This record gives sequence, structure tokens and C-alpha cells, in this order.
Amino acid sequence: MDKNILQKLAENSEKYMQFETDRMITWCGMCGNFGVQNALKRALTLENISRNEVLFCYDIGCSGNGSDKIEGYTIHGLHGRVISLAAGAAIANSRIKVIAEAGDGATFSEGVNHLIHGVRNDYPIMFLHHNNQNYGLTTGQASACTIKGAKMNGAPYGVYEEPLNPLQIVLSLNPSFVARCFSGDVPHMTSVFQEALKHKGFAFVEVLQSCPTYNKETPEDWYRERVKFIEDKKDYDVKNIWDARKIVDDQEKEIYIGVLYRNEERENFLKCVQGRKGLETELVDEVERVVISPAERG
Repeated sequence: MDKNILQKLAENSEKYMQFETDRMITWCGMCGNFGVQNALKRALTLENISRNEVLFCYDIGCSGNGSDKIEGYTIHGLHGRVISLAAGAAIANSRIKVIAEAGDGATFSEGVNHLIHGVRNDYPIMFLHHNNQNYGLTTGQASACTIKGAKMNGAPYGVYEEPLNPLQIVLSLNPSFVARCFSGDVPHMTSVFQEALKHKGFAFVEVLQSCPTYNKETPEDWYRERVKFIEDKKDYDVKNIWDARKIVDDQEKEIYIGVLYRNEERENFLKCVQGRKGLETELVDEVERVVISPAERG
């Protein structure tokens, strides 16, 4: 990480510490969620976003266990439903930055329908897809993203299906922002999160992370040997969706991380709603108390 950024973090240590809690950490040792949580707090601090200016929406799973490990407005939703929850909050009050997090099981199995429409509608959400290629909270079942041949607790003879390619799916939906990072590189992950926080539409960020307890097929060293920075690839055009689709095709040998695609020209959901044109109020400002009790109605 740049020395100037480290200096800025040091100078804003109180802003960083506002996100700290006294809750006991229950993730396994060496879990990638430690890095994700650290990078997220760093990014929020560097972007000068206070805890009362952000809403954290968590799905079920190991990533969801972070809901009480960061101080702020948090909601722990239902399995696979966090994007629809976050979308409602973002539409109701765009003054609040909405961040949603879910694992690969919740995102590409239980909640894949919500993902599709979240990207399609370009809701103003920063979404972190924790991809550790298994259902860690339920002790190591294979997910739709687990690599073929991997032996898991729920697949002792090895996974026989081809894994889904998360970024190919998202890029096929005409997204406005797609990025990928690695939980073992906190400084780089911080910079990716900063870019996602600044985006005005649906910012999809895949976080590649190891599961030290239940997924022995893709440990941290497996990723370190394969990840490469998109910034180092010559002639790569972050505005060209076909460049992005080509680069994400490889999930096993050269795995590029960074901001892979960005379309700043696209207007997000709130900008496209004709009935809201010219209005400066938020939906939460327009909510009125409705009397439904017969006694109160007289």
C-alpha cells in the first residue's frame, strides 16, 4: 500500500476505530473474512464515510457472521435474499451508502434470481461476493462455484459438475461495475473497495478467499500462485465489456484481479424512474403515518 495511504489511515485512526466492536471474533484462524472486514473498514475510512452514513446488509453464512463484527447500522437477512433487502433500503434512501455481502452459495444458488435482477436493474448497491467455493458454515458442502474434482464433506468422491463462472454470468447482464480481488492482499482489496464505494450503481465485487477449515483444494497459496493484477496487463480497456469477458474466462491458471469493467455512462435504477424525476426528497421523507386502528379512526 502507498505510504501516503498508510499515513492517511494513521491520521484518521479515530474514524477507522468507529467501526470496531467488542464482539468476539468467531471465524476460523486464517479465514479470508478477516482480510475482507479489515479492507472494508480501511476503504470506508479513506473515503471519509462515517458509520452513520452506511448500511451493512449481511446474508447467512460465514460472511454473515460479520454482521456484529463491525459497528454501524446492520441487518442480517435471510439466506440468498440480501440483494433484495439491500435494494429496498437503497431505493428508500439514497443518502445512505448500502453495502451487501453474501457467499457463493447464497449468491449463485439460493439467491441467484435476486443477483440477476440486482445487476439488471443497476440498484445503487456495493455488493461483495465472498467466494470460498463451499458452504463453510454448514461444514464444507460443495457450492455451485466449487472446482470440478474437489473432494468436500458433502462430495467425498469429488465434485463432478463444472463450476459456474460468477463474473461471466454478471458480465452477461450488462452490468455497470465488475471487480475482483483476493482476501490475502488487503491493500489491493482496499483500493478495489474504494472504487466500488464511489460507484453510483450496482458495484459487483468478487472476493476470492480461502476456507482453511473445509476447502483444502484452494488454499491461500493456490490463489497467490495464480492471481495477477489487471493494471499490469498491457492494452486492457476497462470500458470494453468484451475485454472483461475474455479475461475472466480463466478461473484456474491466470486469475486477474482489480476493476475489470466499468460503465459510468449507465444511469442507475433511481435515475431511470420517471415518476421520481425532479423530486429532491427520498422515499423515507415521504412516508406518512396511516391510522388503521378503528379506535383511533373514531
